Amino acid sequence: MTKPPPSHGSGRESEGWESLSEEASEGVLTPNEELERALREATEAVEAREASRARPHSPPPGTAGGSAGASEGPLAELETLRAELQERQDRFIRLQADFENFRRRTLKEREEAYQYGHQNLVKDLLPTVDNLERAIEHARKSGREDLDGLLQGIDLVQRELMGVLAKHGVTEIDALGQLFDPSVHEALAQVEDPTVPANTVVQVFQKGYRLRDRLLRPAQVVVSRAGGGSLPPGAEGEG
Repeated sequence: MTKPPPSHGSGRESEGWESLSEEASEGVLTPNEELERALREATEAVEAREASRARPHSPPPGTAGGSAGASEGPLAELETLRAELQERQDRFIRLQADFENFRRRTLKEREEAYQYGHQNLVKDLLPTVDNLERAIEHARKSGREDLDGLLQGIDLVQRELMGVLAKHGVTEIDALGQLFDPSVHEALAQVEDPTVPANTVVQVFQKGYRLRDRLLRPAQVVVSRAGGGSLPPGAEGEG
């Protein structure tokens, strides 16, 4: 038997091969520590490989609990979605409560505005009412002797009343001598009047008023017409 090639390992490994070769040439194979260790490692590797083939569904070494880790992913996502849903539900409940409070507050404010919105106007009218009562009381005490004083008192009250209305945005509609305007005038009748153009307001039965830019009441007027004419558009009544 030929000798194996020299080993590139340590000197001890070289001596092991030489002793193994010499003993094998004599027909007797004596135990060798290094050879036994190599055989033992090879046997363990083969057994480990066979064991891994026999359990194909088992997780590889170092990955124990891999299936548990895979199952933790969907569970964590589910918990996240539950928390997000709970947060949205809480937010919806808070918004619903805020809206209900806003609705109640708005209804209360609307009711108060309906009941007390004219409070300032009434408060400003009270002095006018006082003056009117004084004028009436003075007229009663003086009888018919002081008629001029009564008229002066009533005139003063009327001016004061118009001042209060103007303070709150109420203005009189200018009608007399103006051309008929169906948006602010209500024609009750027509008369022939050659001194003014046709469809001119020649008489005011009842004054009209605006509240700022809103019409409160149209002015009831008499409108001029040409001979044999008819009522202007939007007019009512008969001449």
